[in-house]
Amino acid sequence: MARNELRPVVKFRSTAGTGYLYVTRKNRRHDPDRLELRKYDPVAGRHVAFREER
Repeated sequence: MARNELRPVVKFRSTAGTGYLYVTRKNRRHDPDRLELRKYDPVAGRHVAFREER
């Protein structure tokens, strides 16, 4: 029960508009705001910013 509350599953969607996404868990206590990471988008063929969706 505590696992789902403290470390929820979050989706990171590509800002390149390709529709590609990464799925992971994050610690809500350490990162309460939405995250933005630079990850590889295989559809775009380059590294782009991925923003967290809720």
